[in-house]
Amino acid sequence: MSGVKATKCKALLRVLIPWVLLTNIMVVLYCLRNPNQVKLRGSQEDTCPLGVAKLQKKSLIKQSHSEECSPKENIMFMKTHKTASSTILNILFRFGEKHKLRFAFPDGRNDFFYPSPFLCSQVKDYKPGECFNIVCNHMRFDHQEVSKLLPPDSVYATILRDPVDLFESSFHYYHKAVPLTWRIRGENKLVEFLNNPWAFYSPEAFNSFYLKNLLFFDFGLDNNLEADDPRVMTEIKNLSRRFHLVLIAEYFEESLILLKDLLCWTMEDILYFKLNARKSSSVSHLDAEMRAKALQWNGADWKLYQHFNGTFWARVEAYGRERMKQEVEELRRRNAEMKDICIEGGGAVEAQKIQNRRFLPWQPVGESSILGYNIKKDIDPRFKTLCEKMLTPEIQYLSELGVNLWLTRLWGWLKDTIY
Repeated sequence: MSGVKATKCKALLRVLIPWVLLTNIMVVLYCLRNPNQVKLRGSQEDTCPLGVAKLQKKSLIKQSHSEECSPKENIMFMKTHKTASSTILNILFRFGEKHKLRFAFPDGRNDFFYPSPFLCSQVKDYKPGECFNIVCNHMRFDHQEVSKLLPPDSVYATILRDPVDLFESSFHYYHKAVPLTWRIRGENKLVEFLNNPWAFYSPEAFNSFYLKNLLFFDFGLDNNLEADDPRVMTEIKNLSRRFHLVLIAEYFEESLILLKDLLCWTMEDILYFKLNARKSSSVSHLDAEMRAKALQWNGADWKLYQHFNGTFWARVEAYGRERMKQEVEELRRRNAEMKDICIEGGGAVEAQKIQNRRFLPWQPVGESSILGYNIKKDIDPRFKTLCEKMLTPEIQYLSELGVNLWLTRLWGWLKDTIY
């Protein structure tokens, strides 16, 4: 009998030890900081807006006023989690690379030391007073810090997603990185969580922000506020003043048309392939009762989404419904053409079937649920470069743009080695 107990004990240890090691490794990786980071909040250092203002004051060149707008090149895109933001990122990478714009990139990893609040000193080669054109990597938003990097005319945009679908996606993608969820039993861990969330959630627990009001957290706000707390609407109104356009993931094509109009870009600038999509078998389909529980649990995000969904459709009305319909149809037509030109088989495939690792997307812990693409072997040379860039996932594209991702790659190696 003691031998059976010993065998069970050894089996349990084989399971627990990797988890404990993984947790410690994750804590180290996520908490590592650039030793040269200096907290600059509240100081009087030069900023990009001040520098631009001085130059404009000294300049005697008169600006010509053209009736036609010119493409905007100074952009802050607040990349939120699990909202199709990686697809937007690819669009911004291509535009910035094409026009030789200056990106504010992180150093050593693909995000700005998330989940820590953003600081200018997290930007690679940052020096006070220097200007950048585009800021777009994952961060925990801080408008005061971000605004130091960009000229005063910069466009601020972001994207939201229905909080129920976002929560389902976030839970699937991150729950193995949230230790409190490891205790959940049963086949459908998401339903078990929603039936009794406080049994598996603590505001102070490691990575718990992935499991409650993730949008609020990404915007630098308190994700533990309840929906009826008056501070929720106050923060939403503050965000309304910060962002010129808030896109809606469920209306992605309409969102891109509004973005194109705001930035005075061309249709070619916003062509895209959907990146980081999940295979359908990994998606948990919640019934009405579970959706209601998810909305209640993520009440602050729901209020945020409702507010900006309203402003979004007001923008569509101002743009013109018929005009929008025509533009969306044109975007779909152009995207379909690019699929025929670029993609082998015409659609996304599972990770195991991707032939070139350049196009292999990052996968969640212990899974290969994120789809990617195979590029055609006989592409017309005129489109080869564009096809490659449109199909390149975020991590690989950042590397190609010169970002040193040693910490991200170390974490990826550990993740794949253990699992």
